Amino acid sequence: MRTKLLIVLAVIGIAAGLVSAYYSGAQKPPLPPAFRPAQNPYAKGVYAEGIIESFQASGENINIFPEVSGTVTHILVTEGERVKKGAPLFQIDDSVQKAVVAQQKAAAEAALALLNQLRAQPRKEVLEVNKAQVAAAAASLKTAKDDLAIIKKSDAINPKSISRQQLIDATNAVHVAQSNLQVQQRNFELTKAGAWSYDIANQKQQYEAARKTYEAGAALLARYTVRAPVDGVVYSLLASKGSYASTSGIYETYTQGYNPVVVMGHSAPSYQVRCFVDEILVPRLPPLSQMQARMFLRGSDTSVPLKFVRIAPYVIPKVELSNQRTEKVDVRDLSVLFSFKPPAGVHIYPGMLVDVYLKETAASRRSPVGGGSP
Repeated sequence: MRTKLLIVLAVIGIAAGLVSAYYSGAQKPPLPPAFRPAQNPYAKGVYAEGIIESFQASGENINIFPEVSGTVTHILVTEGERVKKGAPLFQIDDSVQKAVVAQQKAAAEAALALLNQLRAQPRKEVLEVNKAQVAAAAASLKTAKDDLAIIKKSDAINPKSISRQQLIDATNAVHVAQSNLQVQQRNFELTKAGAWSYDIANQKQQYEAARKTYEAGAALLARYTVRAPVDGVVYSLLASKGSYASTSGIYETYTQGYNPVVVMGHSAPSYQVRCFVDEILVPRLPPLSQMQARMFLRGSDTSVPLKFVRIAPYVIPKVELSNQRTEKVDVRDLSVLFSFKPPAGVHIYPGMLVDVYLKETAASRRSPVGGGSP
């Protein structure tokens, strides 16, 4: 009885093992793909990776760096906000520069006050004092002359009544009074003439120098508020209140490098895509007049026809590389730019990577880029 039970259990175990092996070895049907990978829409097409940018006549997106360095004190916009040219974006601590500008302004005002003082001469009150001094000198001369006349008359009546020294002193007193009157008259004429033209010219130059120093300081103070250079949209804003921004940009924690504090783009309804064509594929591009391309959005089945705009003729290092000259790999790309209008209901943002196929023509295999048939 026991032997039969063991045999039955063994048979059941073998059957269970066979069933388990069958189900574990059976292949499960694969899940359907979330989207179909981009397929070359042309019989012969050149593949390129593209990045979406705002549409503009030249250059890439607008990278904004402050012209001064310091701690960010105010953030005045948000990402995605549309701003007008001249609108403030963010502000850097300007307390020190404000004090410097106030000092420069006071120096310029002091120089101007001194210049106006020179131009306003002669002062009426000073001129009246000089007139009084001339009158006093004239009275002193008259007194000295009267004293001398009395001494001479007394000497003529009785030479022994006046000593020789008295006559000399009276005569000298008249000469001194005459000289003093001449000095006071010259001083009156000098005061009446006003400030010397050379003193005015010198003070004017000092005021101009102080004024320009103040204007330069005020212009630098204005740079502490960074403003939008054009009408557009704020794509990226890396600064936050309390962070440090320099003329090299702002340190980004995630990339561990310095990047623009603000990235802006134009607010036009159309975008452009910058395609990076590997230098090996450049000879296969068609002439400019025959350039056709189609863009595929990653993660969807959406494709968009592109309109050729221009070629940036300078071949640059591949964007995936760090562009360090110590690297042993130097692979380069040619930038080809196309424009497009976003399809309705499709979310497209600058900075997205897309797949692009450029149509290759038969002539492109025989002629250089931009050339005609041989």
